[in-house]
Amino acid sequence: MKPTIRLAVRDWDAMTPLALGDITSERLDLRLDRVAALPEDLATDPNYDASETSLSRYTTARARGETAVVGVPNFIMRAFRHRCVITARDSTLTTLADLHGRRIGLAGWQDSGNTWTRAALARDGVGIEDAHWTVGRLSASHPTLDRVGRYARPGRIETLPGDPPILDLLLDGKLDAVFTPFMPAGFYGREAKYRHLVADLRAAELSYFNAVGYVPGIHILGVKAEMARKYPWLAQELSDLLDASQRMWLDKRRRYAETTPWIIDELGQSARDLPEGWDASGLEPNRRMIADFIAQAHHQGLMDAPMTPDTLFPTEPA
Repeated sequence: MKPTIRLAVRDWDAMTPLALGDITSERLDLRLDRVAALPEDLATDPNYDASETSLSRYTTARARGETAVVGVPNFIMRAFRHRCVITARDSTLTTLADLHGRRIGLAGWQDSGNTWTRAALARDGVGIEDAHWTVGRLSASHPTLDRVGRYARPGRIETLPGDPPILDLLLDGKLDAVFTPFMPAGFYGREAKYRHLVADLRAAELSYFNAVGYVPGIHILGVKAEMARKYPWLAQELSDLLDASQRMWLDKRRRYAETTPWIIDELGQSARDLPEGWDASGLEPNRRMIADFIAQAHHQGLMDAPMTPDTLFPTEPA
């Protein structure tokens, strides 16, 4: 009998073929849940055997010697980070370099995306010591909780008293920019209160890609180590299913392109600007990116000692 594997992912378009059963496995019965919030701790979560998982949290856990989750270098979420820096609509700032000496808000210091965004700023001359960082909830609808942890440094990296929403602080002029993975409500309207900081996102992000050779990986596939030991083929099978779903989704988007008026142009530009295989899964295609992330996590103080891509993604569970 095939084992039943319970997998949690965010509601990414590319997971639709897998969710609908257009992609199936002969080796397992997959129960896919598309969730708004990923499991806080896959290792102890009773509902799932595998999950989309933060690269940063997985990396720092491994650095602490935790082995209850096996990471698979299948990057379910990849994203350039220049687009994640927003400012007030009337701001005069237009480049990452303009943030030197400025006040920046973000909703989680350890987050994978924010780690990559700080790395992008550093490439443009804005290191951690070159800005003032406020860590807090994005909006009043988000809960108040500890988003900075042991990385707090009064006067440099801190949460303000009362945890005021950082989007409100941006509009009040108390912050110059905010890091956000998803755009706030109303962002895409003509009367939006916010805008992307960088004026020409495509040019900036393509320049970044040409310099580093990858689109930053944010989330990976995580599998409970006990399941990986029980079914040694499981991690690769799940990765293959995710890849198959991604390929089918892209084929269908290119055929049925009228989901927005100009998505067909975007699909064409992406294919011309990025080399084939830019989103390939596996250790070797992503070795440089993984090594850069480890180096950044160490440099930014998220982990005490560096690792290697091979120790971060072992071929067999401990």
